[in-house]
Amino acid sequence: MTMEKFSGLKGKGLLFLMFFWSLWFMNFSGRTIFAPIMPLIEDEFVVSHARASSLFAFTSFGYACSVFLSGIFSGSLGYKRSIIVSLAVSSCIFFAIPSVRIFNVLILLSFILGISVGIYIPSVIPLITEYYEERTWGRVISIHETGPAMSIFTSPLIAIFLLQYLSWRGIFYVFGVLFTIPIIIFSFAGREVKVRSTKKGFFSDLMKNGHLWTFGTIWVFSAGACLGLYFVLPLYLTKELGLDIKYANMIFSISRLGGIFVSVLTGFVIDKFSLKKTIFLVVLITGILTILIAVKNIQCIEVFLFLQASISTAFFPVGLVSISKVFDTERRGMATGFIVTLGVTFGLGIVPYLLGFAGDYISFRFGIMIFGILVMLSSGLTYFLKGLK
Repeated sequence: MTMEKFSGLKGKGLLFLMFFWSLWFMNFSGRTIFAPIMPLIEDEFVVSHARASSLFAFTSFGYACSVFLSGIFSGSLGYKRSIIVSLAVSSCIFFAIPSVRIFNVLILLSFILGISVGIYIPSVIPLITEYYEERTWGRVISIHETGPAMSIFTSPLIAIFLLQYLSWRGIFYVFGVLFTIPIIIFSFAGREVKVRSTKKGFFSDLMKNGHLWTFGTIWVFSAGACLGLYFVLPLYLTKELGLDIKYANMIFSISRLGGIFVSVLTGFVIDKFSLKKTIFLVVLITGILTILIAVKNIQCIEVFLFLQASISTAFFPVGLVSISKVFDTERRGMATGFIVTLGVTFGLGIVPYLLGFAGDYISFRFGIMIFGILVMLSSGLTYFLKGLK
């Protein structure tokens, strides 16, 4: 039976979007919350910058594996059921983290956490495109994508607030409870969406699609600029620039405020401009601003952090809409999973580790500058997106 789709953002259509938004916000916060408390974790476990940054790498590797496999199997299992499994496993991990006393165990749990939260995005994009009419995709996906921007902005503030009453370990108990609540709600709300099993050779045919690899490569550098850099900024601000952790987290948080408004604005203008040209300009400007973060003046860094964080977040709603336009329903979940897998593995996993490595042996500033140049150069890959207008 064909599901009746929401034609606009009102009534149940708005309620479902807000629910999906809250899930995406929580899912993202489950990873971003590590960044503002990383200096405390590093000090308690007495590990180096690179070792501490490896926590993000292992979370990202788990996330990447999950996103990839979820893109393949979630359609058969059911996208709604897959999201419920994601929430349940994540909740268990959050309740387990406070008891950890060995850093290697924390790394293992972070890897499993990455696996659990990675199920979400390849499952929710097909749900959204099945729940809503195509003419609303731009607005719906863009509004949904403000979840990560809001998470990036609020995570340092959440950390500052909760650390007044709890240790960094206690924060994860709060997350465990918050991840349990939507399991109950989603179990009784929304219809299940499945896709038929893929044909033999379907995956290999997708791997031969040039758009898949072009999107994936651009996603790597964009994810690294927005989130890979985000994960090491508290270390850069406190360890290299010598700022107080509370002041550093305040700068860190405020710098991400613009991303929320940019994500919302993107939803209302995304259908009025060329997706291909928009991706090119967003990635190019992001690269330039990333280079400028490496300046020595603190006041200038604050300005460039704000601008870079604002512009870089615009890529993701544009990217997801572009993927939805280029790939059909059967390939959409798998393509999204594979592209995000590349972005997470290299952009959120390798990039923070390499920046931490640069911080140990040269400087964070040097690593950030080189990475910014690479991001800027990656904008030229949009030329190869022939199937995108």
